[in-house]
Amino acid sequence: MHTATISKKITKGEELVVMPRQVYDQFLIAYEQCEKYGKSARELEADADIASGRVSRGYRTKTELKSALNRLKR
Repeated sequence: MHTATISKKITKGEELVVMPRQVYDQFLIAYEQCEKYGKSARELEADADIASGRVSRGYRTKTELKSALNRLKR
């Protein structure tokens, strides 16, 4: 394991987080999307799931739900 010491003059007493560049880039993309659309990351993920058809419709009764699940099993 490598250790590096960073002067408090540089960090101004703040903590630093170190992560791989790829993870940081993904974080930035998600953050920018959240800022752009005014939604949380989970809301954006749900929107994408709905748009791609990965979400089923709501069911009013448990009988409707059971019927839908039985059709999926076939």
